[in-house]
Amino acid sequence: METRVALIGIIVESPDATGTLNEVLHEYGRYIIGRMGIPYHKREISIISIVVDAPQDIINSLTGRLGMIKGISAKAMFAKMPNEKVKNCLKHLLTSSKRSISSPPPSSPL
Repeated sequence: METRVALIGIIVESPDATGTLNEVLHEYGRYIIGRMGIPYHKREISIISIVVDAPQDIINSLTGRLGMIKGISAKAMFAKMPNEKVKNCLKHLLTSSKRSISSPPPSSPL
């Protein structure tokens, strides 16, 4: 199944929610590439960024589950990465254009 790379931004407004948050993240641990948390003491919140590589439905499921936890806000942002078919097409076009650059241009009927 095709996977996507995404950044999930999480804002923790309630310290009581961290146990549930960590349980959910543990369930999706195999998809998580990295995690960074920043406590913002002035506002009494924490900001967490999670980078995942997973099928889109898994990312949506994770983000939805996080957003349902009281005291947690979560949003996902996806990388604009073409799928394998587009990559292969682009690769073919680049290979074809390299060949046509080295060969002389066809004569124009005009």
